[in-house]
Amino acid sequence: MQALKPLIISGREVLPLVEGGKGISVSNGESSGAWAAAGGVGTFSGVNADFYDETGKLVPQVYHGKTRRERHEELLAYAIKGGINQARIAHEMSNGHGRIHMNVLWEMAGSERVLHGVLEGAKGLIHGVTCGAGMPYRIAEICAAYGVHYYPIVSSARAFRALWKRAYHKFRDWLGAVVYEDPWLAGGHNGLSNSEDPTKPGNPLPRVQELRDMMRDECGLQDTPIVMAGGVWWLSEWQDWIDNPELGPVAFQFGTRPLMTQESPISDAWKKRLMTLTKGDVFLNQFSPTGFYSSAVNNAFIQDLRARSERQVVYNTHKVGEHEWPFPVGARGRLVYLTAADKLRAEEWVRQGYTEAMRTPDGTLIFVTPANENEILTDQINCMGCLSACNFSNWAQNETGTTGKKADPRSFCIQKTLQEISHSDRTEDQLMFAGHNAYRFKDDPFYAGGFVPSVKQLIERILTGY
Repeated sequence: MQALKPLIISGREVLPLVEGGKGISVSNGESSGAWAAAGGVGTFSGVNADFYDETGKLVPQVYHGKTRRERHEELLAYAIKGGINQARIAHEMSNGHGRIHMNVLWEMAGSERVLHGVLEGAKGLIHGVTCGAGMPYRIAEICAAYGVHYYPIVSSARAFRALWKRAYHKFRDWLGAVVYEDPWLAGGHNGLSNSEDPTKPGNPLPRVQELRDMMRDECGLQDTPIVMAGGVWWLSEWQDWIDNPELGPVAFQFGTRPLMTQESPISDAWKKRLMTLTKGDVFLNQFSPTGFYSSAVNNAFIQDLRARSERQVVYNTHKVGEHEWPFPVGARGRLVYLTAADKLRAEEWVRQGYTEAMRTPDGTLIFVTPANENEILTDQINCMGCLSACNFSNWAQNETGTTGKKADPRSFCIQKTLQEISHSDRTEDQLMFAGHNAYRFKDDPFYAGGFVPSVKQLIERILTGY
């Protein structure tokens, strides 16, 4: 394999190898600091990061506020404190090598407040901020104010063009790179547009070439690196990207492979589960309360969500057309009207134990067990406003504190499940984000016999092309 040439990223020459930021304590100061110490770009997550007390003990994120707004404020305070804490850990572990970046989601709760709080409290420790999940127009202005480079995450040239024209052209000197994230293969939340078929992955090369052409011809950014993210496993499979004069400078982001390292904070149970995955076990779905597609392991958690949506019928509050068959809903037995076929299906689900019919914002009913209904309602009540807008709880970060829509029981509390899987061994009944190449752990000879490398060993292996 041809050797990778260093690139200037966030003001320093480093290996063009970037650790992908994974939220809620999955990419932390230890993993990112180790990645930077090995000469690359480490990325810790600024999404509700962990923090520790004076003795080094993890401080649980417990909420005491009686209202969503009060809990929302607690969550933002936790996020800022955690981001500063992880930046300090990463800085110390890097030993002055590489670069340290922080990853945030634009659609997370109070993203601008969290950015200001962490960048102010960790001045000089963070060299760049990556940001996706939405259209982060203001990320450039915020980062420039602190002398930090910004790295927008996009999935098309069209998205970057909109960002550039609206805001980024004013802050071009602080644009560190553009991260192209494959909307079909990346883990976590995916940037699929309404015009793209989730079942038909596109070739990233022409899409990235289109991005480069646009950056060069319309923005004069021919020397600004593009970071290829999503689907990267062996660099030997990306030979036509390396030193390609048409593509210009390219770095490669690894999100899934760093999960299987000694410095990765995920549990041993999670690491062992990754070693069992086969092709197709990572499922592209639309259950996320963000409204975005996301990629996660098709475990019992995802299977329950799929089954929940499959036990679904359209209802009407009055007799209309074929919706003429009465069906009682709720403790008061209020009547709604179903078609004859749907009434038969509903009655069968009730006989199977799915006795509770819950209304969705789309004029449908889903059928769940009493225990499942209780969990859904409890989670909705306990909402702490972790997103700018949440389909599951109908929280919104606005003056009214609500989206104005009915809460959607087909979704889930993303904060709860990601905190649970990050801090326990529960890998089957919690959301497990992963890239679609995660099945390769099982057959990659580097991990034979359950070998878990250090970050340094992983980067040395990546540089061989495998």
